[in-house]
Amino acid sequence: MIIETVSPLFYARGFTAVGMDELRAVTGVSLKRLYRLFPSKEDIIEEVLHSWRDTWEANLRAQVESTQVPRERLLAVFDFLAAWFISEGFRGCAFINSFGELGGISGRIPAIVRAQKKEFQDYLSRVATRVGAPDTLAPQLAILAEGALTTAAIAGSAEPARQARAAAEILIDAALTRPAPVTMP
Repeated sequence: MIIETVSPLFYARGFTAVGMDELRAVTGVSLKRLYRLFPSKEDIIEEVLHSWRDTWEANLRAQVESTQVPRERLLAVFDFLAAWFISEGFRGCAFINSFGELGGISGRIPAIVRAQKKEFQDYLSRVATRVGAPDTLAPQLAILAEGALTTAAIAGSAEPARQARAAAEILIDAALTRPAPVTMP
């Protein structure tokens, strides 16, 4: 309940702008109890990031798995992004934002962000492997998605997702039509 209550506040304003007194006020939980549950503000932030990761993964998977067409499964990532980019309150990638805000001053937050980015790339790799794409495709698609996330947050538009999807189509088509490597006897 606490994490669900404070998550939107952190996403909208950032972690450093929201103090413990404000967290107490929005949750209705005393500071004493908050500190008993979360020994530090960083502990709350960690839980918020884990919650965001779980939501991101569930929503992304639902979009990807909504189609049975292998090539479209990879492109569904960019359709997911396009819909997210036009949602109310979109402020970019919470992980990129938190890394930018806390990466230099926190010991544990950068590791959580790096793990989420790796999990995203690993997921893309699993989807790409199932469609017969080479290992090199997933990191390329991840870079397109991450670039679209950052650009959309700055531009305030879904256009970066459409542009990244068009680039992804070219990469996917090239990867799926590439002849198998020839091995020398």
